[in-house]
Amino acid sequence: MIWFFLAVFALLAGMALPTQFSINAVLRSQVVSPYLASLISFFIGTFVLLVVTLTLDKGLKIHKELFQQPWWIWTGGVLGAFYVLATIVLIPKLGAANTIAYILAGQIFMSIVIDHFGLIHVPVHEISLPRIGGAILIAAGVILVQKF
Repeated sequence: MIWFFLAVFALLAGMALPTQFSINAVLRSQVVSPYLASLISFFIGTFVLLVVTLTLDKGLKIHKELFQQPWWIWTGGVLGAFYVLATIVLIPKLGAANTIAYILAGQIFMSIVIDHFGLIHVPVHEISLPRIGGAILIAAGVILVQKF
């Protein structure tokens, strides 16, 4: 039963992305800068997460051990900023479906690499023929979405 709710949560998150991308692209057209549009999007998201953290987590709890962790744990926000900026730039040029198709292809490729090598503390899931077949089907889908 928990798996079902997690799957629905993941589907809703997936549905949110092209919606967010499209909204941010309109925001860009209004502020005339992909950088400013990304900043506004991140600022509002940061504010919402601050309210949620203060409400649900009952405050900010940062322990000194956090600052003794590997340097790369701080790069998630940079990657998120790149992701948002990229979608703001790409949606008006490629459209929502093509942008999502290319992003999805990149996500599948990198996910398979991360899984295979167990990068970033992810459990190892070695590359297999079915996984390669799935990636090929997704690549074929990207091509079909782009052409039609």
